[in-house]
Amino acid sequence: MRKSNKALGVFLSVSMMLTLAACGAKPAEQPQTKPETTTSGAKPADKTYSIGISQFVEHPALDAIEKGIVDGLAGAGYEDGKNVKVDLQNAHADMSNTVSIAQKFAGDNKDMVIAIATPTAQAAAKAIADKPVIFSAVTDPVAAGLVGSLDKPDKNVTGTSDKLSMKKQLELVKGFMPNLKKLGVLYTTSEVNSGVQVQELEDAAKEMGVEIVKAGVSTGSEVQLATQSLVGKADAVLIPVDNTVVSAVEGVLMAAEAAKLPVFASDTDTVKRGAIATYGIDYYKMGKQTGEMAARILGGQQITQTPVEVSKEADLYINEQAAAKFGLSIPEDLKKSAKEIVK
Repeated sequence: MRKSNKALGVFLSVSMMLTLAACGAKPAEQPQTKPETTTSGAKPADKTYSIGISQFVEHPALDAIEKGIVDGLAGAGYEDGKNVKVDLQNAHADMSNTVSIAQKFAGDNKDMVIAIATPTAQAAAKAIADKPVIFSAVTDPVAAGLVGSLDKPDKNVTGTSDKLSMKKQLELVKGFMPNLKKLGVLYTTSEVNSGVQVQELEDAAKEMGVEIVKAGVSTGSEVQLATQSLVGKADAVLIPVDNTVVSAVEGVLMAAEAAKLPVFASDTDTVKRGAIATYGIDYYKMGKQTGEMAARILGGQQITQTPVEVSKEADLYINEQAAAKFGLSIPEDLKKSAKEIVK
């Protein structure tokens, strides 16, 4: 019995030692759990994102973009009031306001800033270097100093561009007015995107034997007077994608209608408001495209891997009443190819 008890005691002692050793050791073959990573399009369920939206001025095209942005985000799962808090600010076409808004967003430490139009995008890019800045409706992001390349943004900034062919717009004007010799253009001298369009228009006009007569403004209050300055100097007027001029387009139309000076546009909403025709893009769709891009970046996609997206679609819009008001008939070929004829 003693021998048996002694053997049992030795066995129990050895077993306890092995058990204690096992408790303090790390299993060599234990699989390691990798930390979770956020994939493109995914969103953490426990985070509410703070997004600042800076809009340069209130007018239908930019308003449509803002709505599209919010809808694009919501469609990707980032819904305002649920997991996103949107702070919308409007600069009212005041350059100093764009700077103040950008600085406020930087101070608020927004997770992302979305800037609608070139001046607000430039202000945001200058004020914010450590968070994503997404722009929309910037005609030439490279000329505006926002990106070094459309294909590979090199900073914290990317977005969507509404660049359209000014040559095509000039061809449209000549479609209505084959004997066009002088075309007036209203633009804001301080807006980079406007300067780019005017230069492209001048280059196209040289090839087509048309003289461009420029009328520059600095504020919306100058637009009507600038239009009047073109009376007798131009056969027609073209408004580029220019936020200041478009926001005051009623002044353009008032002065132009009184002088029977035909007005053409570069955005669809201005045609609906009284210009004759344009090859334009759907700005709501552009806003939605911007919102979807913003959602991908919130989900983890790198800015440097997010090329600037340029709208490829430009449809013909014609305002039938405006054409008649300015004494122009609509050519049959343009009538057939129009996406919409505003009655």
